Amino acid sequence: MFRIAYLEQRGAALEHEERLAAQALQRRGLDIRPYRRKHIERRALPLDETCFVMGTAPSVQGAMKQLGISVPAPDDYPAALQPWLRRRVWRESLGAVEAWVSESARGGLFVKPAERLKTFTGRVFSHPGDLYFLGGTSRRQSVWCSQLVRWRSEFRAYVIGAQVVALAHYDGDPALRPCERTVAEAVRAYHDSGAAPAGYGIDFGVLDDGRTALVEANDGYALGAYEIAAEPYADLLLARWAQLLATRTPAPG
Repeated sequence: MFRIAYLEQRGAALEHEERLAAQALQRRGLDIRPYRRKHIERRALPLDETCFVMGTAPSVQGAMKQLGISVPAPDDYPAALQPWLRRRVWRESLGAVEAWVSESARGGLFVKPAERLKTFTGRVFSHPGDLYFLGGTSRRQSVWCSQLVRWRSEFRAYVIGAQVVALAHYDGDPALRPCERTVAEAVRAYHDSGAAPAGYGIDFGVLDDGRTALVEANDGYALGAYEIAAEPYADLLLARWAQLLATRTPAPG
């Protein structure tokens, strides 16, 4: 299906994710072609349905726009996965968060951007001094707010369809693994809802009370690689890219 793999190069050589994917893609006979972000911005790559594009989210989104693919809206907390959050999570305006933090002494909130453009890094806001980290970010921006919980460990499940193909530790105690049955149940519910991408990452952790809970979901078109082998990682990326390509509406003419 794919003949060419365009892999983003940000430094002197390919970084971990691109190198990992290249290992599998070369074995499948794809022509590996590194590119720079400027090539996407200038529409200098001859992209068509035979091309696979990998890189950071802005670069891959630029490729989508060139190909006539609508960039998916982020869905960090899918409706089908609400039972696995184990905490209250809601959307709010950043201005409302600022007012709450400025006027309240009731503890903190974890806050992160809800839109594709990440104008600040998600963090806990509990004191007016924390508002410094927002800088000049528009207070009309939509953000996710989350009740604070204590994560003892965090893992990423790599999913193709309804199958978990890898479960990788990335924070906390690596010995505290999430309940794999719980993860599988959540993945199946997400798949059955019809809202799940063909390939994605879904982060789960263990709370201080021992329960397994959803951290967040991550689309598969620009997904970091923790402890995952080259073949399943490439399979995941290719499955999602093929799904996105199937939605394209090429420009007339």
